[in-house]
Amino acid sequence: MKRREFITLLGGSAAAWPLVARAQQTTPLIGYLATIPLSQHEGLIAAFRRGMEQAGFVDGRNVRIEYRSADGRTERLPMLAAELAAHKVNLLAGMGGITAALAAKAATSNIPVIFAAGDADPVQAGLVQSLSRPGGNVTGFSFLGGTLGAKRLEILRELVPRAEVIGVLVNPLNQTTEIDRRELEAAIVGGRQRLVAISVGPNDDLASTFAASEKIDALVVTADPTFTNRRTELAVLNARLGIPAIYQWNLFVQAGGLISYGAELADGYRQAGVYAARVLKGERPADLPVLQPTKFVLSINLKTATALGLTVPPTLLARADEVIE
Repeated sequence: MKRREFITLLGGSAAAWPLVARAQQTTPLIGYLATIPLSQHEGLIAAFRRGMEQAGFVDGRNVRIEYRSADGRTERLPMLAAELAAHKVNLLAGMGGITAALAAKAATSNIPVIFAAGDADPVQAGLVQSLSRPGGNVTGFSFLGGTLGAKRLEILRELVPRAEVIGVLVNPLNQTTEIDRRELEAAIVGGRQRLVAISVGPNDDLASTFAASEKIDALVVTADPTFTNRRTELAVLNARLGIPAIYQWNLFVQAGGLISYGAELADGYRQAGVYAARVLKGERPADLPVLQPTKFVLSINLKTATALGLTVPPTLLARADEVIE
């Protein structure tokens, strides 16, 4: 399905069948809450739906999905989650960051919640009691995005060994920012490098923030939906400033970023879709362990590396799962 047709389908189906009317039908209704714009989320939505189809639920046939997006404005998530919960959906899907998942959980203690998040530990964030036994009405897929900072730093050092001042891009509104920073600082102790925190909120200007910060030799971009939403802008800015940067998802590399290391997003969303279907069939979220990735993807954009004047070490290139020429 073409992108324009997909987006039209999302908007058109919602307009053709009002939310209240759907909730009155016997067909199960899912409220899908996204952090970033749906136009940038379509591949992941397709993966979620594919997971549901594998478990026997097809949107428009024996299940309906109502979509809401905060369009990158995380402060809107609680209102959107409450709106979906008020219309008696059978399941809430809080997708694209821990903030969306927490908003869905806060909106209801009765409606099952499935999440897919990669910017925080769901236990530390208070989303579930434990990964093996979530308890309550919430379970889903954790990408471990916020726990891979040390590994990304290691890869960045391999690519840019002479870098001494390492920037770490954080969203000050994300509750895991301090955890991410401490993890990176622990990984850098004893070396000649030092960290410089660069804080960018959803509505902050990237270029002026970088211009006002201390000069850096390389950059680690932490896992946060705000940065995923602005991935093309980030890639362009880093290229213009000549900053080698490592990101959490290959979406950044596909948008022109240099290198990324993290779980495969689409597969995580597919597995979240399978969980949603299992819950609709009667299983309890409390009994479904939080899923975690078993494979991590290393992606490299050689065109960007050349533009930055970097030579990718053969050992690093040999480990890459995806190479963009």
